[in-house]
Amino acid sequence: MLNFCTLFDSNYLDKFLAMYESLEEAHADFTIYVMCFDKRTHEILTTMQKPHIVFDDVVELETRYPKLHELKNLRSKAEYCWTCTAASIEFFLLKYSLENCTYIDADLYFYQDPAVLFEEIAESGSDIAIIEHRYNADAKDAETSGKYCVEFNFFSNSERGREALAWWKERCFEWCYQKFEPATEEHVARYGDQKYLEMFPVLFRDVHVMKHLGAGIAPWNLKQYRLVSRGNEIQLEHLSTGWRGPLVFYHFQNFKYISENTVNINSQCKDKQLKYAIYYPYVYRLHRIRHELREQYHLEISTRKSYSSNRLKAFIQRYIMPYRVKIPSDVVHFKKVKEAVERLEILPEGN
Repeated sequence: MLNFCTLFDSNYLDKFLAMYESLEEAHADFTIYVMCFDKRTHEILTTMQKPHIVFDDVVELETRYPKLHELKNLRSKAEYCWTCTAASIEFFLLKYSLENCTYIDADLYFYQDPAVLFEEIAESGSDIAIIEHRYNADAKDAETSGKYCVEFNFFSNSERGREALAWWKERCFEWCYQKFEPATEEHVARYGDQKYLEMFPVLFRDVHVMKHLGAGIAPWNLKQYRLVSRGNEIQLEHLSTGWRGPLVFYHFQNFKYISENTVNINSQCKDKQLKYAIYYPYVYRLHRIRHELREQYHLEISTRKSYSSNRLKAFIQRYIMPYRVKIPSDVVHFKKVKEAVERLEILPEGN
């Protein structure tokens, strides 16, 4: 059985449920441990009683790590979640005596059974696995945000795994903000909880860097691929290496709502055939889940999100960034999505 964990508040519940459904379809034998960052998330998951979900209240995490009470008032909601990433993984490993646990972001979506990724980790014999961003060559934030991504991070419940987690946890407690700070004599280079991962191969032995090019695909590397086929599974080709294979999971980072029926997918890719094959089924499913949450649980999910504890940056993220469109075809209307998905008969299950 695969053990995953994640954390979020009710503003990400729609994305989490989309990810959860995709996992159910791709791999039936898994458990996902959820750290609920508000009461509404805990209440709704309690009512839903999904079979593969185990969830805990962030209050329990804060009780185990009292330092968090202080940090909660010093960081934005997003920064506080990042602060808690390593602590949450450690919490679940210890509380439930798990053999291992893989952190996954709530805005991932699985198109293929991730078992192939765990086969790769097992073959490496490693206690820790991290994944590269594999940024586009023209990426402006590659240096500041880090070589590795906090999106799919494996830790065994072993001395090595716990040692790396403990180090990462303490660094995040010390500093975790949405800004870049270069290395000094006092600290390593840092950005949120993510830049710290660059130190893993330096400080810890047998850290495996994921090699499967069908994992970790995201807006920052999507244009490195082309669509080969879109039948029962999405087959891609990596343009520079010639690798061909299935899309395992996609990270829907920077996906922003302009209105309830219009989204700016922010794909950073001009290839409509490629990006729509990936994004349309996700948009369709997300729209259905948001409607169900509104109708059944009276949950209105905000379309305005911010991450920074800096007020000016937070204002820009909340009220300006959703309308900043770099590629016009990234603005997607649900009516068009619905027509395309139903016409191509690639309807996600449960509809």
